[in-house]
Amino acid sequence: MKSTKKLFMMLAIGGILVAGNRAWAQGCVAAHSNQRVLDELVTPTPESAPSPFSIHNLTVNIGYRVFNSNKYFQGSNEIPRPTAVENHQNVFDIGVEYRLNRRWSILADVPVYNGTRDQIYPPSGIYQVSGLGDMTIGAQAWLFRPPTENGGNIAVSAALKIPTGIDNATGSGLYHGQIIKATADQSMQPGDGAWGFNVGAQAYKSLWRRASAYGQATYLFNPEDTNGVATFRSQPGQSVMSVTDQYLYRGGVSQGMPKLKGLALSIGVRGEGVPVRDLLGDSNGFRRPGFIFSLDPGLMFNYKRDTFSVNGPWALYRDRPPSVPEIQNHITNGDAFFADYTVIASVSHHF
Repeated sequence: MKSTKKLFMMLAIGGILVAGNRAWAQGCVAAHSNQRVLDELVTPTPESAPSPFSIHNLTVNIGYRVFNSNKYFQGSNEIPRPTAVENHQNVFDIGVEYRLNRRWSILADVPVYNGTRDQIYPPSGIYQVSGLGDMTIGAQAWLFRPPTENGGNIAVSAALKIPTGIDNATGSGLYHGQIIKATADQSMQPGDGAWGFNVGAQAYKSLWRRASAYGQATYLFNPEDTNGVATFRSQPGQSVMSVTDQYLYRGGVSQGMPKLKGLALSIGVRGEGVPVRDLLGDSNGFRRPGFIFSLDPGLMFNYKRDTFSVNGPWALYRDRPPSVPEIQNHITNGDAFFADYTVIASVSHHF
């Protein structure tokens, strides 16, 4: 029993600390990682397995994320300057989980994107983009058959990313006194135009009375190099958009409220971003690699078959390192705009 507890804690801590990608990064860094709801923190695991192919095995989750980026960074240094870009983004995510049995589930996610970007450099103007993002479909399995005796478990998942999203959205901008149609910034594109796959893990472990440790991590692999969409940038090697890997990890502790049944408060940390180099394939073309590390307070509330969740990650550290073309051409002052905070809310219903 002691060895099993040690295994749970090691894997849970590993899920928190290992940098795993589709979570929505705050700003010009185009990371689009989904955060699934860990409702095991506020609801008990069912004592009996669901009946195969019953609608009662279905859970639908609606997530929403909003932020406004206006802080200018070169590397990890914030540079005071009049705001040249204001990037406001709203992202909805429709997630579906269908449990085949106690351990195995089928997962699907469809993001819906809406955003505006006001920029003063040419082509200057306000760009507005709306549309579906890239859909993912896959499966998740709990390593131990729930419910477990020690109040903890670990799930692993894998999913295929399907290029259903728009990757070449345009907007109207002013260039040399003329209004032209131009490609919207990479951070505004709902999709990346390429097939990919992601792997993820989530874990929880009961601690003291009504308290649990939790961890989540996901990494999106995008083996394709570039997607052929022109950026209209003049910098060497940045004329077309790169297809980027993305990652998200988060972890912390949740505490159920003694006199408020179904309510749990949480505090943790969160990291997300786009790497300089993909783990598979080349990493040419235009990308803004970047990393955001945040304090991640939140709350969850369960009532009957519904679970509500709100998080407010507040950025503690932001970094925009040089991309591969910038490194090759000795450009060390790659820049990006980041937000101070974001708001993430979701509601899930168990049918």
